[in-house]
Amino acid sequence: MALVNKPKKGKRKIRDSGEREIMDSRKAKTKDPSKVKRAKSNGSLAALPADLRGPDTEWWYAFLSKHAELHKDAESGGSVPVPSDEEEAFRYFFRTSRRTFDYICSIVRDDLISRPPSGLINIEGRLLSVEKQVAIAMRRLASGDSQVSVGAAFGVGQSTVSQVTWRFIESMEERARHHLVWPDQERMEDIKARLEALSGLPNCCGAIDATHIIMTLPAVESSEDWCDPAKNYSMFLQGIVDDEMRFIDIVTGWPGSLPVSRLLKCSGFHKLCEAGKRLNGPVRVSGEDAEIREFIVGDMCYPLLPWLMTPYEAENLSAPMVNFNARQKTARMLGTRALARLKGSWRILHKVMWRPDKNKLPSIILVCCLLHNIILDCKDELLTGIQLPFHHDTGYKEENCKQENPSGKVMRETVTGHLPTFEAVLN
Repeated sequence: MALVNKPKKGKRKIRDSGEREIMDSRKAKTKDPSKVKRAKSNGSLAALPADLRGPDTEWWYAFLSKHAELHKDAESGGSVPVPSDEEEAFRYFFRTSRRTFDYICSIVRDDLISRPPSGLINIEGRLLSVEKQVAIAMRRLASGDSQVSVGAAFGVGQSTVSQVTWRFIESMEERARHHLVWPDQERMEDIKARLEALSGLPNCCGAIDATHIIMTLPAVESSEDWCDPAKNYSMFLQGIVDDEMRFIDIVTGWPGSLPVSRLLKCSGFHKLCEAGKRLNGPVRVSGEDAEIREFIVGDMCYPLLPWLMTPYEAENLSAPMVNFNARQKTARMLGTRALARLKGSWRILHKVMWRPDKNKLPSIILVCCLLHNIILDCKDELLTGIQLPFHHDTGYKEENCKQENPSGKVMRETVTGHLPTFEAVLN
């Protein structure tokens, strides 16, 4: 049977943007701004090696040459050929344009310069530039290839890849969190308007979905807690996305053995919603003068709640119910597509991770979500074929929660009655 006891506190690293907001609100009066703002560059950096101070472009051409030498002409785990155009090739290997890559370097530059550990040298005996460190880390995350394979492509050893990747993750986790935040009310009104234009659902704020990050574990760490229904060892990632498939809330770190409904209940987002501190914006009034509050949409693996609308389940549904389900699916699939794009872009999340540190894995997942959002925020575009062409959680049977909150049922009926009839059937 799946996990039945409440997980022990202090034994597991959880990354939960909802919980972070709860904690941040408690510390707001005593927070030291110097600890959360990026340090400004000053004269003390002048003594550092020149190749750490200025932008480095040599690494890119050396990488291309090494890649050709190693005869790797296709993406690991995929069949998309390396583009002949240099700009597209850059996007292929690192998922971003050069402009977005430079922006990411600017986020982590102070950290990577101010704390260069010993051993971060290339085969020529020079300290690695910030650009090359970021490239190594992003290639590791994008390809999911082994540290040995990534190191060979950059002319560095396995331990260097490990050090560089983790330092990048630590810096991004601290410095780039502003790219994954719950929208303020002004931005939420824009999201709701665009989602209503897309699906017809009034006051819909986003879509929720969850996926398994599969891993292997040493025998001493293997337990039923981490063994999911597909008999894999896995960790959950739950995400809520807006109309552009941008993550606006995530929770990760929980075992894949949990039912999705319990994963939701464990999240800070659930606590905030139940406390009336989230999805608490202006209500809409239906044609029958009933109030429609803010809500998100999810699949049948989630419970029906006043703030979470799930599809109707029954045979011989009425026309309005079929209409609601079709419109709800249009919005809901944004979450499914976002996770497919995330796992396709950052293949480390799609491949089976070999014995990851379960305390570090939530940070890796979070940073991949941050990179996903940065691409959107910079109005960058992925190359065609990078997104997974299939469901993000293949091999897993669809869960059916069957929990229906009475107030949630009333809310769903109100939304259903408010909707105009579909003029065409949506797939």
